[in-house]
Amino acid sequence: MKNQKLLLLRYFGSRKHCQTRKNMSDKEPPNPFEEIQRQLKDLFKDSNVKVSTHGFTESDPFADEPEESEPEKPDEPNKSAQTLDNIRNFHLKPKEIRDYLNRFVIRQDEAKKVLSVAICDHYNHIRSTLSGESTEATEYSKQNLLFLGPTGVGKTYLMKNVARLIGVPFVKADATKFSETGYVGSDVEDLVRDLVKAADGDTELAEKGIIFVDEIDKIAAEAGAGGRDVSGRGVQINLLKLMEETEVSLFSPTDMMAQMQAAMEIQRGGKPKRKSINTKNILFIVSGAFDKLAESIKKRLSQNEMGFGASVSDEEEDLSAYLQHAETSDFIKYGFEPEFIGRVPVRCACSALSSNDLAHILTTSEGSVLHQYRDDFRGYGIDFDIGPEAIMAIAEAASQEGTGARGIMTVMERLFRDYKFELPSTAIKHFEVTPEMIADPAASLQALKVENAHLQAAVWENDIKRYATAFEKQHGFTLEFKPLAVEALLLEAEERDQSIQSLCSDKFKDFEHGLSIINRNTGQTVFKLGKLAIENPDKELSKWVVRSIESVKGSSD
Repeated sequence: MKNQKLLLLRYFGSRKHCQTRKNMSDKEPPNPFEEIQRQLKDLFKDSNVKVSTHGFTESDPFADEPEESEPEKPDEPNKSAQTLDNIRNFHLKPKEIRDYLNRFVIRQDEAKKVLSVAICDHYNHIRSTLSGESTEATEYSKQNLLFLGPTGVGKTYLMKNVARLIGVPFVKADATKFSETGYVGSDVEDLVRDLVKAADGDTELAEKGIIFVDEIDKIAAEAGAGGRDVSGRGVQINLLKLMEETEVSLFSPTDMMAQMQAAMEIQRGGKPKRKSINTKNILFIVSGAFDKLAESIKKRLSQNEMGFGASVSDEEEDLSAYLQHAETSDFIKYGFEPEFIGRVPVRCACSALSSNDLAHILTTSEGSVLHQYRDDFRGYGIDFDIGPEAIMAIAEAASQEGTGARGIMTVMERLFRDYKFELPSTAIKHFEVTPEMIADPAASLQALKVENAHLQAAVWENDIKRYATAFEKQHGFTLEFKPLAVEALLLEAEERDQSIQSLCSDKFKDFEHGLSIINRNTGQTVFKLGKLAIENPDKELSKWVVRSIESVKGSSD
């Protein structure tokens, strides 16, 4: 990448230099492409720099020597072709999509209905177009979607699962990372390029994909706000172009390698090959929490109420419920361009999740994080039980996080963190998750360890045998630990809160050298370690070495 940048800088530098000379003289400046060719040759003469020849012809005067080609891999089934064939034969019905989403997402019935209908309409239209059933004369307005609702209610999860069901490429990004120009932040067209990557480079398949942009409410431009490079208004306008229909180059304007390839093609006398993707059949779905919008809608609705009693609410009122009353004028007042909001005609508000909803997610969703944690513990041969009371306790704690279903992960990580760390080194192979454990994980873990303390010695003794086996495999010497040595190791490991493997490695890190001396003197390969070898291993090893030397002297006498 450094080399590519260097070459490009030299190229633009040469152009600047040529322009300067033109201002100073009436002579015609040299051809910039001849100049870059000369500079590239000089660069390669003076260094061992190499550049990729991807996109260059064999006639390139500065092309790399061809690398040895890898053996061809056997043909694999064309997944892209299969997916395109599935789209051509799209047959799903809205209720079938809804039922599939029910397996993963709890509640949000209206959102599932809206999404299912929009998906069916969109891909039925694509199928008809591909089969020739519909023509360009047939007017079709793409049903881009806008979902509103608090964080963690399942908006992203809905989109991921519907894309997985259909099999089309899917890209998700946050609107806050984009800027108007692409120089401060990313260019919105990068969304389309990422979609091509998700389609493994198949542009035809990418043109039938789904782009999901979250946190769209964060790019609403405040009325009268000063413009900046990352202005929300500019991002809206650029997104608008994508959502309507446009051609997007597969190469970013800031892609230096792409610019180099274009320069080489111009040098060879032709025009650079333009590779692009059309966004006509790409479905765009945007979403956001819209907290401030909910407050604005509440204020609007309250102005139409008689008196003040109906407008009074407690501090814990769920403002997100007002989002279902959102009108186009509310979005425009919020800071969205009329043209932009007009390109997302399908809108739906998602409901906030209660504690009962979170409990339902834990027990019935196929994507429940409980499955993940069970798999994590099974990796160590450990299993756990969890009852309804404990499930509800987790759900209530997650609800207090205020992040919807994401709060479940936060609570679970806090609950199981020390258990994942401690239990794999113990004899414990089963435990039960209780409400008491959720309230005080540390105390419950300590009680569990005390309860199973009588099994721990066997685990540690096995760890000692594992170390001795590894030592023999590496150095060729057998270490036999006497009972008192085993006892001393176990006590020290517990006092230091250190694993047996780590403790033995520290104590006997220099043993191999000393044992080798003893082996040369006496031929001994088996060494029995007592309590003294544990308490002061270096001192004990020194004694053994001295004795081996003395034995050699004694035999020579």
